[in-house]
Amino acid sequence: MRFQTELIPAVLIRRYKRFLADCRLEDGQEVTAHCANPGSMMGLAEEGMRIWLEPNDDPKKKLKYGWRLVEHAGGNFTGVDTSVPNRALREALQAGLVEGLIYPDVRAEVKYGEKSRVDFLLSGESRDCYVEVKSVTLKRQDGLAEFPDSRTARGAKHMAELAAMARAGHRAVVLFLVQRTDCDRMGVAADIDPAYAAALSAAVADGVEVMVLGTQISPEGVEMGAPMPFVGA
Repeated sequence: MRFQTELIPAVLIRRYKRFLADCRLEDGQEVTAHCANPGSMMGLAEEGMRIWLEPNDDPKKKLKYGWRLVEHAGGNFTGVDTSVPNRALREALQAGLVEGLIYPDVRAEVKYGEKSRVDFLLSGESRDCYVEVKSVTLKRQDGLAEFPDSRTARGAKHMAELAAMARAGHRAVVLFLVQRTDCDRMGVAADIDPAYAAALSAAVADGVEVMVLGTQISPEGVEMGAPMPFVGA
């Protein structure tokens, strides 16, 4: 998935009201960017961080910049836009590029469970496959990505709904997409949200599969990377 317009570098001044970020461009101009991330963004929203913004000229949008990446030492990146994983994964699923999830029919945002929508419903094989996607951006230990970065009652609800699909005889998958290029494994931050960790463990016991994929991230775009090991809760 390529970004629609060329990203430009900036320095983060502050993030506030969850969805707003004041930034300083290279020419010294200060702008406000939209931050498409409702999470805590632990470790990713500190003053002075080098970030990358996507400009837009859409008259319907109040803000002319969207915050897309954080750049780390060594040329590593984290993708902070939580809409990107679904967009990038949809392209990969439709192209048959995700090993273990190759189905002829790929549908997004299909109603299921209790007033919910599953990220992807894959069909055309012997069993339908329900896929929930989680964007992973937290890193507190060297090489270890973790989810979640804040409490998520919605995430626990998703695990219960996936478990119900598995018990009904369908295939159910929670796919953690690691939007960091400086991690090589992924686990659950049970200390941050023990309820989510318990819900995930219960879902796995009911037959829900866990998949972890890395990403290749640059200011040009985000592509699917190699599978990563899941180290559990």
